Amino acid sequence: MIHIRALLGITLFGWLLNLFLPWWAVLIPALAFSVWFIESARTALLTGFLGGAIAWFAQALFTHFLNDGILTTRIAELFGLGNPWLLLFLFFVMGGLIGLAGSITGYQLKRSLKPA
Repeated sequence: MIHIRALLGITLFGWLLNLFLPWWAVLIPALAFSVWFIESARTALLTGFLGGAIAWFAQALFTHFLNDGILTTRIAELFGLGNPWLLLFLFFVMGGLIGLAGSITGYQLKRSLKPA
């Protein structure tokens, strides 16, 4: 089950932080929202992955349309992908993995601090 508040928080704050901070900035809200809201490892995995993936994809899509796809097309050609949408999909997956790492870390932190 996906926790909607955590998903929206990770997505929104992850996207906003990625505007000003380095590539790993989506990890911070994923960790924080996971500590506050997530109650199971499965929920942490799904919510963190989707939140980070949507945040990164939104930023990549914004940049893609901002410069008419020139940058993503050139980078896709540089990597031999051919299609800029495949590169955007790779950004989706990479952002999801970063969000997943933050979310599962937050869940494990919450579990370790919980009294026995």
